[in-house]
Amino acid sequence: MSVQISPISESFPAFLKANPYTKIQVIVDENTFKYCYSTLKPFLPKHNLIKIKSGESEKNLATCQKIWQAMTDHELDRHSLIINLGGGVIGDMGGFCASTYKRGIDFIQIPTTLLSQVDASVGGKLGIDFQGFKNHIGVFKIPNAVLIDDQFLKSLSFSELRSGFAEIIKHCLIMDGKKWEEIRRKDFEEQNFTDLIAHSVAIKQQIVAADPTEKSLRKILNFGHTLGHAIETYFLGKPKLHLLHGEAIAAGIICEAYISFNRGMIDQKTLENIEEFIFSIYGKATIKESDIEPIIALTAQDKKNKGKEVRFSLLEGAGKCGYDISVSKVEMKKALEYYR
Repeated sequence: MSVQISPISESFPAFLKANPYTKIQVIVDENTFKYCYSTLKPFLPKHNLIKIKSGESEKNLATCQKIWQAMTDHELDRHSLIINLGGGVIGDMGGFCASTYKRGIDFIQIPTTLLSQVDASVGGKLGIDFQGFKNHIGVFKIPNAVLIDDQFLKSLSFSELRSGFAEIIKHCLIMDGKKWEEIRRKDFEEQNFTDLIAHSVAIKQQIVAADPTEKSLRKILNFGHTLGHAIETYFLGKPKLHLLHGEAIAAGIICEAYISFNRGMIDQKTLENIEEFIFSIYGKATIKESDIEPIIALTAQDKKNKGKEVRFSLLEGAGKCGYDISVSKVEMKKALEYYR
C-alpha cells in the first residue's frame, strides 16, 4: 500500500507522471470544494468534478447512485481515475463506487481530515451505511495511493480535529504503550500532529499488511468501536444530540476499557488514566438510562460478530489488545452505566 506523507504539490504530480489515465474525476463535498480543491487544482489535468453533500447521513446508496451516474455520464472507462478529496465519508464511499464501477477502476485517497489521514484512508476498507447500520455494505480494496498533506488540517474546526484524535488515542492503546504515556501527559493543544499522523499510519500499515481482510489481527483496530459505533449510530437519528465519529469512539474506548478492567485484563490505574485523559478532551456524552438498551441492540449487527456472539477487541494492557472476545449484554450494560 503506497502511503506518502508530503506536500500534495510534490506527491500528486509524481503519481500522475507514473500513472497515465484516460479520464480523471474528482469527488468533493461543499467543504473540500471550498477549502481544499484549490490546493489540488493547479496540478490536475483536464478532469470532471462530482460534488456531494457532506456528512455521515449522506453515506448511502442514493449518493452512490449519483456518483455512478456521473461516472457513466462522463463515460469513464476502466483506464480512468477517481480522486477522493475529503474525509472518511468521501474516502469510504468514493472508493466503494470506484471499486464497483465496471468491476473496478483505479482510485486514490487524498484525505483532508485528521480522522481520514490517520485511519479511514489507510487499509482499503470501503463502504456505505445501510438502513441505519454503519459501514454495512462494502468491500476491501487497497487504493492505488494515499497522499497525505497535513496542510489540509488548517481548514478543520476544533471539533473535527478533536474527532480524529480519538483514533490516534486508540492506535497508541492497542499497539504502543510508550506513545500512549507520551500523549496522555500533554494537553490536546500541545500534541504534535505531524508526528502522530506518521505514527498512526505506520501502525495501521503494519496491521493491515499482516491481515488485509480482517480475519484476525486487524480486528484490534476495532477497539472502542463496538459500543462506539453503536453509540454513533444511535445518535445519528437524533440530530440535536448528534456525535462526531471520534466523539462516539472516545465514549466507546472508555466503555470497552471498563469491560477490559472488569475482566482483569487491565488494572485500575490504566482505566483511570484512559478515563481522565479522554474526559479532559471530549467531556462526557449525554447517554440516558433509556438509551442503553437501544444502543446495546445495535451491537447485534457488528461486523466482528459470530452467530449470536457479540465479539469485542479488548485491552490486555496499555499497548496490547486481544480480539474475538465474546461480551454479554449484561457486561455492555454495566459499561454504559459506568460511563454515564
